[in-house]
Amino acid sequence: MKPIKIAQIGVSGFSHGDDIFATMRKFPNVFELVGYVLPENERERLYHKLGPFEGYPELTLEQVLNDPEIEAVTVETEEVYLSKYALLAARHGKHIHMEKPGGEDLGTFEKLIDAMRQSGKVFHTGYMYRYNPEVLELLKKIRAGELGQILSVEAQMNSNHSVTSRSFLGTLKGGIMFFLGCHVIDLVMQIMGKPNRIVPFNKVTGKDGLDVLDYGLAVFEYDNGVAFAKSCSSEIGGFARRQLVVSGTKGTAELKPLEMHSGSTLQTTEVRECLDPKMPWVGRGESHVSQQYERYDDMMLSFAAMVRGEKENPNTLDYELELYRTVLIASGIIKQ
Repeated sequence: MKPIKIAQIGVSGFSHGDDIFATMRKFPNVFELVGYVLPENERERLYHKLGPFEGYPELTLEQVLNDPEIEAVTVETEEVYLSKYALLAARHGKHIHMEKPGGEDLGTFEKLIDAMRQSGKVFHTGYMYRYNPEVLELLKKIRAGELGQILSVEAQMNSNHSVTSRSFLGTLKGGIMFFLGCHVIDLVMQIMGKPNRIVPFNKVTGKDGLDVLDYGLAVFEYDNGVAFAKSCSSEIGGFARRQLVVSGTKGTAELKPLEMHSGSTLQTTEVRECLDPKMPWVGRGESHVSQQYERYDDMMLSFAAMVRGEKENPNTLDYELELYRTVLIASGIIKQ
């Protein structure tokens, strides 16, 4: 089968556009990388992120959009521009992989979803835990009823970012909850569905004198329970405390840390489970560590399989739109 002709739009300063391009480079039998576009003055601002693009042609946006042989694009601009460029690609009939969660304007994102409905092309977003092997295994257990009726989900996406990274949050209306908290909001909704009510608590810690929303917490109310998502950019040891705890009537499962570096690029995830222990006050359940894996390999290979029609995207356009609305509410950008 011929490789998919694909181009990338954008790289971004604090997300993983360079990693996405580098991942596609690893699979020349899957992706034929035609080139890349650097909108919004990215070449001047983000020259330090361009290493993976060396040896590939820099194209204009018009060249990419108007070339019918380019089947797909990866949209990896900074968050505030994502929906803008994805919408252009959608209106030109491209399959799209887009960095999460989209721009900060609900109307533009709704137009993007409408355009994807009309085109019938693949719309795939970069919520990285969707391809975490232990998250996938836990979701299977939940859907098989092994944890019983789910009563609560507790999800955390913390970091101890540099002053430079936290300053970037000042460019986002929703701060850290919009930027990183969206990943764990996705987990909450994958497990418990659409909440009845969302209560956001987004705060400025004032660390290093910065006036940015670097602490986010959102509570999600359901008929039979409550969930929360927390994201903090100023927490010492925060990366190691990225976690997911799911509690049901038959047991509780905990993934902590959701990811941890093992070697230079590989990731590992530790899982602890307590499935209805006979001695609830002393039972520690089971614990194991996953095999090493690359964060973006399965993500991009799955996208390719969807483009080729070999795999159906489990995340529908309706779900992506509802998730996006939920992220905006949890980030305090819009009201429920």
